[in-house]
Amino acid sequence: MRRLLQCVDGDALDTAISAYLQARTLTPAEPEAEKAPVRRVIAVDGKVVRGSRTATATAIQLLAAMDHHGVVLAQRQVAAKSNEIPSFAPSLGGLELENTVVTADALHTQHDHGTYLTSRGAHYVAVGKKNHPGLYAQVGKLPWRDILLGHRTRGHARHRDEIRRLKVAAFRHLDYPGARQAIRVVRWRRDLSTGKLTIERLYLITGLSVFDATCTELATRIRGHWGIENLLHHVRDRTFRKDNSKIRTGNLPRVMASLRNLAISIFRPDGQTNIAAALRHTRRDYHRPIQALGLT
Repeated sequence: MRRLLQCVDGDALDTAISAYLQARTLTPAEPEAEKAPVRRVIAVDGKVVRGSRTATATAIQLLAAMDHHGVVLAQRQVAAKSNEIPSFAPSLGGLELENTVVTADALHTQHDHGTYLTSRGAHYVAVGKKNHPGLYAQVGKLPWRDILLGHRTRGHARHRDEIRRLKVAAFRHLDYPGARQAIRVVRWRRDLSTGKLTIERLYLITGLSVFDATCTELATRIRGHWGIENLLHHVRDRTFRKDNSKIRTGNLPRVMASLRNLAISIFRPDGQTNIAAALRHTRRDYHRPIQALGLT
């Protein structure tokens, strides 16, 4: 099996897995006539397979697109002497993006990406940071003190209290393709063990208009992206211990990353949070998609 997987075409395997998972994913129920259509939310997230680094080659870097339920819909390997930016559009090329919402981190807040998404009929929620100084300054200078609070939540996790406050300003003159609204999120975090208080301000833009999404929906999508990043990094790093893997031969590092995505994507929509336990207790169900892909 190891020798076989070393020779498997990583792109072909990801295409097969993507087709299987998209066919397996349940279509949202048809909304009632008076309700707005349900939009699928897709997160774009990159990762590095650190254990694949050798003395002569850098570690393999992958860019994945997944829905906010944790199902990996597509994956693409980033060129060795490049970064995630050129792989953004190709990674989404095989997906149906009409009327979806795409979320990503600040690296992908690129004008070309915004143009690509709007041309495909997709919406976006993009982060503006100081690596985009013009956009960051434009959004940061809006009169946020005069804008009414749109959404507020309070939570407790990881030995800290957190308050999140969201404000939205409809503004069509933002320097980004298709932008309709600017968003400011302020997060207050208090560490319960030390009492230390930290305040973080985050600015975002979106192609969704005030008629397309409420403040609560925008807050849910923003937190959903952070949740997906935390979930996948936790499962890959803790359950599968990918950073401890020393697999470096042939295409095996890329193939094993694809199979990890497959396992995560099978169990997450079923409500499984402990992937390791799910794999132990449902081995027969785990092997069915492997057989469907022709790997056994």
